[in-house]
Amino acid sequence: MSSRYFTEEHELFRQSLKDFLQKEVVPHIEKWEETGHIERFIWEKFGEMGFFGLAYPEEYGGMNLDLFYTVILLEELQKINSAGFSAAIWAHAYLAMTHVNKEGDHAIKEKYLAPSITGEKIGCLCITEPFGGSDVAGMRTTAVKKGETYVINGSKTFITNGVYSDYLVVAAKTNPELGNKGISIFIMDRDIPGISATKLDKLGWRASDTGEIAFDNVTIPASNLMGEENKGFPYIMQHFALERLIMGINAHARAEFALDYAKQYMSERQAFGKSIDKFQALRHAFADCYADMLMCKEFNYTVAERLDKGEYVVKEATVSKLRSTKMADEVVYQCLQFLGGYGYMEEYPMARLLRDSRLGPIGGGTSEILREIIAKMVIDDKDYKPAT
Repeated sequence: MSSRYFTEEHELFRQSLKDFLQKEVVPHIEKWEETGHIERFIWEKFGEMGFFGLAYPEEYGGMNLDLFYTVILLEELQKINSAGFSAAIWAHAYLAMTHVNKEGDHAIKEKYLAPSITGEKIGCLCITEPFGGSDVAGMRTTAVKKGETYVINGSKTFITNGVYSDYLVVAAKTNPELGNKGISIFIMDRDIPGISATKLDKLGWRASDTGEIAFDNVTIPASNLMGEENKGFPYIMQHFALERLIMGINAHARAEFALDYAKQYMSERQAFGKSIDKFQALRHAFADCYADMLMCKEFNYTVAERLDKGEYVVKEATVSKLRSTKMADEVVYQCLQFLGGYGYMEEYPMARLLRDSRLGPIGGGTSEILREIIAKMVIDDKDYKPAT
């Protein structure tokens, strides 16, 4: 653990979080993995402990703490071996709530942010569409202004918390002819007429509810617009930096968990009269995995520090997600191999870890899209700007 980034207070928080997760979350993980439904009581317990309010203003019940408390939350969530549960938590706390905090007015924050911090309300962020994938600018969902209302039509898919959340933060085109310059951000309650959701069956992340959502003439007050009309695309791009860094941090923590488990297993597993951690081929493969994990971890901490200072780190966060998620896939794959046949068994953690890890290079922008974004910035000198 690097003392450059973590104070004694951080480490006390880490230990209390570990204890909480072991006591309150781990006993229920297998049930939630099987049902794909995280029960509401745990959201309220997270709220009671203040975990949803780490990064948010005290005015709405948050604690306004530095970003490394969030780093700790993300890291420890990865180490209970349910990326689905972890995703449900951080998609609420850092995708939906980030937009509410940054673009919502005071009335919206009182109605949605405050109860999100206490765990009374769960949010989801609706950007990806069935025909768009990573092409945010190509979205087809529209919001047509009619008097003092907007009428929403379209669909979203792969939405974490898309079925069981209480409110939705939705990107839609208010001015389709302007392309990505015609997107706006709205907030709406789940129970508004015209909203329907279908639960998707996934390879991994099975504890979380991932949904496809349809909007059929959904009418909302014009006051549900967040931020300025047609400024949605720069809002989304700006917050992608946090989302991509989150997925990078998740990845290095996931790889570290896999290595810790494999190290323990290798020290106990006997073959040819000695523990398998004494065989050079396995030792060197482990060393390579550890080196790759550590490189990503230290880079992610550096980017987190810069983001915490308010720097615009879209390029660095994109690199974080691209390299860290690839690394995690490779490390988890190798760690399953260290366990041999047991790695393939569901009673050991590696099978689930392998399935869960595979979403890393897909969600939040595929690796192919991220490479093109990086190429535009470093080859074409494209300069993405913060939303003003």
